Amino acid sequence: MTDTLAGAVTAPMVRAWIEKSAKVLADNRAHLTELDSPIGDSDHGNNMDRGFKAVLEKLPQGDDIGAMLKSVAMSLISKVGGAAGPLYGTMFLDGAKPLAGKTSLTGEELARFFDDAVAGVMKRGRSDVGMKTMLDALAPAAKAFREEIANGSDMPAALKAAAKAAEQGMEATIPMQAQRGRASYLGERSIGHQDPGATSSYLILQAFSDAVEEAVQ
Repeated sequence: MTDTLAGAVTAPMVRAWIEKSAKVLADNRAHLTELDSPIGDSDHGNNMDRGFKAVLEKLPQGDDIGAMLKSVAMSLISKVGGAAGPLYGTMFLDGAKPLAGKTSLTGEELARFFDDAVAGVMKRGRSDVGMKTMLDALAPAAKAFREEIANGSDMPAALKAAAKAAEQGMEATIPMQAQRGRASYLGERSIGHQDPGATSSYLILQAFSDAVEEAVQ
């Protein structure tokens, strides 16, 4: 592993992340729909799969990371139904704004991407950690990533820690009572179900970790 690869996320890594996200969401389409059935509209798996298929069709060529992530956002906003489209679109769009023209990202730049993505989703969804949403995976992941970078970890290790934090956050939604979205209408009956948005967020972050780790091996 070279210092350059260990210390930065390059445009090909970002492209690989997007491609891996599309694959893992396609592979988990039925699982996400099963999670959504008791507390949602039974469509999260289909929506995310359809959205990321559109992402791949529209993904621009070249090494402009900001342009790639903005394209992801616009495809998700236009193709993913329900609340998920605007929320995931905002995640990528707000995170991408400072990255226009960049062909590689330092740890600090990627940490800002995660922070901006989380802040955007919080604002768009008028929600916070603990409300049984995608934020319960995203926010711990952003925090873990920033802490790892601050402690001198390389990019693969920091992303692995972020994905692990997202997984733990996803699992922590099971005993929560939903306070946002269709699931909130169920009140206490939403307790005992894993949030599908937190699950798809974890899958996307795990795909990022896997893409970078494979690139530097």
